Amino acid sequence: MTEDIYYTSPDGLTLFARRYGPENAPLTALCMHGLTRNHKDFEPLIEALDGRYQFIAVDQRGRGQSDRDPVAERYTPQTYVGDMKALLDRLGLQKVVLIGTSMGGLMSMIMMRTMPARIRGVVLNDVGPVFEQEGLNRIASYVNTVAPIENWEKAAESVGKVQSYVFPKYTPEQWMAFARRTYRELEDGRVVLDYDPAITQTVGQVRPSLLTRFAMWRLYGGMKKAPLLIVRGETSDILSDKTAQKMLKRHPDAQLVTVPEVGHAPILDEPEAVSAISDFLQRLEASA
Repeated sequence: MTEDIYYTSPDGLTLFARRYGPENAPLTALCMHGLTRNHKDFEPLIEALDGRYQFIAVDQRGRGQSDRDPVAERYTPQTYVGDMKALLDRLGLQKVVLIGTSMGGLMSMIMMRTMPARIRGVVLNDVGPVFEQEGLNRIASYVNTVAPIENWEKAAESVGKVQSYVFPKYTPEQWMAFARRTYRELEDGRVVLDYDPAITQTVGQVRPSLLTRFAMWRLYGGMKKAPLLIVRGETSDILSDKTAQKMLKRHPDAQLVTVPEVGHAPILDEPEAVSAISDFLQRLEASA
């Protein structure tokens, strides 16, 4: 069962989310995507699970079916977190599990600081307090390429070229499915990446410093209040194994699963990720 949800942000934008699964489920997970993605990113994971739980997958402002923001400076994780509070309030959800990919994981860390009482547990997908510069440079090299593409076949070819480092074993069918999740079709039949180009304007300017890292590790310290599952792509150039291991040591109730032969970031339909997330949700349900 799915339901489309429209709600209003604190500054008046109309935002979109989609509900999957039974409303009376024992657990609800709020699924938050990465920088240029949308709610469809989580459909492979949701399909792979057994349908016992409820999932709310969102389009952050500037993506998918959510309004584009006329003020580009508001495209920040802090603003998105405010939008998530508005969504939770709109749905009357007092306790949720957070599943955050990349930027969505950073949002999860902020939410653990600002609304810890509402969070039962967190899944961080290939993100942590330290962002490797190599990965940031790679992402900055392609996110501004948003010109329309001739057709879906060309879109699948394009994402295959850009993401081949991340998913070296993907088939043409998987690249087409990837394209269908990340592009939208225009009236003339061409397809375009489904986000406002303005969301990417500061990506290339990110230069992690010692001060930033100190602040990020302090932010991560707030994660200790809830069980944590860390998912890492084996070849990730954003979350290093060194950082992931340090995250484990600094959290009293954390687990780490590594998805083999995948980079930043796992789709979460990989068998290792599905199994770990399923076990994590079952554990949270049992401890409620």
